[in-house]
Amino acid sequence: MDGRIVRELGVRADPRRARVEVDGRRIVPEPLVYLVLNKPRGVVSTLSDPEGRTTVRDLLRDVGVRVVPVGRLDYHTSGALLFTNDGEFASRLQHPRGGVPKEYVAKVRGVVDEAGLARLQQSITIEGRATRPAEVRILRVEDSKTWLAITLREGRNRQVRRLGEAAGYPVLRLSRTAHAGITTEGLRPGQWRYLTRDELVALKKAYGVPQRVRSATIPEPEGHAPTKPRPKVRPARAASAKPATGLRRAKGAPTQSKSVRRKVSPGDGRALAGRRGT
Repeated sequence: MDGRIVRELGVRADPRRARVEVDGRRIVPEPLVYLVLNKPRGVVSTLSDPEGRTTVRDLLRDVGVRVVPVGRLDYHTSGALLFTNDGEFASRLQHPRGGVPKEYVAKVRGVVDEAGLARLQQSITIEGRATRPAEVRILRVEDSKTWLAITLREGRNRQVRRLGEAAGYPVLRLSRTAHAGITTEGLRPGQWRYLTRDELVALKKAYGVPQRVRSATIPEPEGHAPTKPRPKVRPARAASAKPATGLRRAKGAPTQSKSVRRKVSPGDGRALAGRRGT
């Protein structure tokens, strides 16, 4: 390491700063990767599943490096799920003290009135600990169903669904529209894209990660020509009856060197709810 032989176990080194060689071959660190997947319903958020169900790993085969999810979405929940191979990035965005916002659109059974809305905004107890109160507003009411925009500042197990049960409004459908301000706009279920440089800069400013935005790169799968950035994502192929596997990055998705073309507005939740019926 850096010209000296290391024979002791447990010596730590940063391969991005130190020159590390094993048997004369230099150890080169993987490029840091940050991406967002529009997770479909019926897909598990783990990298493997003993029951043989489709996993998020099946949808990210073309990434080129091993990435892990930043938090999870349950089997029946769709929407924004971040991935990275930057451990500090994942840890910071998942830590309860970070207060990182997670935005959802939920379809619940029943007509939510003012008293019901107040119950939904109250703290509940999960596994012996009280949750932070959720930010909840009504999007629309239709056919004895209510669509809600919900923002959480922590990530507790099945928190939105448990909140609905506690308030007397069972959740019928749930989609995460944004995580830390990163949305799935332009991505169909099963598609993914790399985070743009502007998005990474905004994350660093808000949460302190990633530490080095310039070091974030976009590896191309072997045998693929470099993808030129385009302003919009082309539509994905028609959805099948079963969850799709092995989908590639959405063609034309913005890369990390491309500026974000559109800011998120409060109307996005309403538009998504109307479009997806969630």
